[in-house]
Amino acid sequence: MQSIVPVRKKAWEASLGGREAAKTALVARLAGWPARLTVPASELPISEEAFLRRMAEDTWRGIAAMVDLETGLPIDHLRFTNGAVDPAHTEIGDYTSTTNIGLYLAAVSGAYHVGLISRDEALARLRAVLATLARLEQYHGFFFNFYDTVSLERTSSLVSFVDSTWLLAGLIVARQTFPELRNPFTADVAHDFSLFYDPRYELMTHGYDVRTHQRSVYHYGTFYTEARLGNLLAIGLGEAPRALWDAMHRTYPASQVANWRGPADAARPGPDRIEKDFFEWHGVRYVPSWGGSMFEALMPTLFLNESRVAPRGLGANDAAHVKVQRQYARRTLGYPVWGMSPCMLPSGHYGEFGASPLGVRGYEAGAVTPHASALALAIAPHAATRNLRALAERYPIYGEYGFYDSVVPASGEVGHVYLMLDQAMTFLALVNRLQDRAIQRTFAADPIVAPVLPMLAVERFFG
Repeated sequence: MQSIVPVRKKAWEASLGGREAAKTALVARLAGWPARLTVPASELPISEEAFLRRMAEDTWRGIAAMVDLETGLPIDHLRFTNGAVDPAHTEIGDYTSTTNIGLYLAAVSGAYHVGLISRDEALARLRAVLATLARLEQYHGFFFNFYDTVSLERTSSLVSFVDSTWLLAGLIVARQTFPELRNPFTADVAHDFSLFYDPRYELMTHGYDVRTHQRSVYHYGTFYTEARLGNLLAIGLGEAPRALWDAMHRTYPASQVANWRGPADAARPGPDRIEKDFFEWHGVRYVPSWGGSMFEALMPTLFLNESRVAPRGLGANDAAHVKVQRQYARRTLGYPVWGMSPCMLPSGHYGEFGASPLGVRGYEAGAVTPHASALALAIAPHAATRNLRALAERYPIYGEYGFYDSVVPASGEVGHVYLMLDQAMTFLALVNRLQDRAIQRTFAADPIVAPVLPMLAVERFFG
């Protein structure tokens, strides 16, 4: 993920009298602002359920605050740069992505499910987003990857497959939760995912560029990544063949892994392209992701109950990835906390981190992010809660809007950033834990999803 600031922003700043006036105007557009940078761990509840409930309340408060009052869209991030919440020294990511919008729609539904907002408030929030979506530039019914939240101009020429997936997932949850909005939400669902499908390799490409009018040359070839949810939905919509599911790599042959220097997930032909095998690390068997991050492994479980539907396949693999993440951080790296996944560092750089044994091409270590532990709540709830508490007790990483995005265990330095993507993932994971998997149950009931869920159960990774 990268910050995309459109050139026209300079003209907008000038029209308001410069950067300081523009910053003041941006703050005024937001629904809230924190009063203090950190909250002492001593203020957090002791019991597990009360602790998670407090997390959910604080995280939702932050998500609600990071909404543009005029457009109803979530902004990308807030980054406090001088050890305080002074707006003058805060980086405001006043742009959004289709993923941000989709997860926000699901989060509104989640806030209603756990009783943090009324039905009327939820409907008002959703209607505001719908009204703005109708104003955004689209391509054949798809929304672009990034938009400016002030001007609503698109700031990207890419229509992204996975980002479109998360928007679709959010629309599905919202229309199932609030039937009175079903018609407009269904209209936004109506676009053709075959735009991304490459029949040569029977795989989905990363996206479609409207400048070149071509699909990306790169493909989502690795099965155990966040793209698996999008592939399932494309099949459920009837816009990709069932062959897509089988064409993705469960593992790559060792010879190809050792010698390959191509880009991530570029499809490669060959008779051994599909090898339903497993990796093993310290006695733990698993099907690898690309980078070994918790994001790839467990983001789909915000919507899919893989533990129940596919206990011997994806569910078992989810549990194995959590186990290796924990053991690798503690035993190999010597970290006092665990949970590695892409996050924004204290420097403001967005980096990819993971437990390298879990990936075909493992990401490096270096940062721990709380959203990784939140995702693990569906798999190992007690261990994940203990780890979240350890994060809060060891580092100044908990603020008025919940956990910040990252800590570097080697130095103890915290990235005081609220990133909408990671906050929304955290919140949805909390909703599922506190409210009997409400997001998963709502998603599974949709007519697009229900017919294809049995596909998950076919997998038998470990015999």
